[in-house]
Amino acid sequence: MLNIYFGDMPEAVYNTAVYFKNTYRDKWITSELGVKMIKDVDKSDVVSANLIESPVLGPIPPTQLSGGVKTLILIANDRSNIFNASTCGNNCAKWILEIARIEAQHRRKVVINLRHMMDFGDGTFKIKVLNNNRIATNMIELLEAGGEYV
Repeated sequence: MLNIYFGDMPEAVYNTAVYFKNTYRDKWITSELGVKMIKDVDKSDVVSANLIESPVLGPIPPTQLSGGVKTLILIANDRSNIFNASTCGNNCAKWILEIARIEAQHRRKVVINLRHMMDFGDGTFKIKVLNNNRIATNMIELLEAGGEYV
């Protein structure tokens, strides 16, 4: 289950680009999940830990990935922090749910911070709004549970 705290959260990492630049590990980029997220969100191919082939920018280092992919990689790999996922577009929502699903298999929970209402799509999911401990299983329920906090 994904856990979301909506609104101001002082302990969250807001500048994910700077944090990523200073903390990412090569294995985060070349992991199966990292490669899939980079391909899907940025339409780019991981050549090696230090080289990504972007159809728009050409060859780039991981630090030039989009803010959304950098945040996804942090959420998937750095369990010591809560990251503001408002740097992610709606195209990252399915990956956030997937990271939460993977972590739940290992009995770990994923907590993110959002300053906006992300669109998690038309399907079903399980998201706990930490502001009020309500659980939403679809977008209508999520809007009802978290809308007042954004």
